[in-house]
Amino acid sequence: MIERTDISQVLAEMRTLRAQIQKPSALPQEVNPQALKGVTGTEKTGGFGEMLTSAIGKVNETQQAASKLATAYEQGDPTVDITRVMIAAQKSSVSFQALTQVRNKVVQAYEEVMKMSI
Repeated sequence: MIERTDISQVLAEMRTLRAQIQKPSALPQEVNPQALKGVTGTEKTGGFGEMLTSAIGKVNETQQAASKLATAYEQGDPTVDITRVMIAAQKSSVSFQALTQVRNKVVQAYEEVMKMSI
């Protein structure tokens, strides 16, 4: 028998993710000076370019996974059902649309910066 994803489980996961995103992280009430002694400086984190490259890679992986699922379904693989294929396709579409919107905002910000007088 083909295993199906329960829609209520998917909705519950979406609600949990939304709650995690919307909930502000708890800040400590007091800062202990003793705890700060080990802090020597800020950590070097990846820049915007690295973050954007990573996001593009993840979107690409999502699209490839959706394509593989669709191909497997079309070839009659009994382990792949249409709901998994459609969910993967929608995830791929949403992630691509989000990446496109980020790109549009970056281009818009670049154009505004170029219009500024020095």
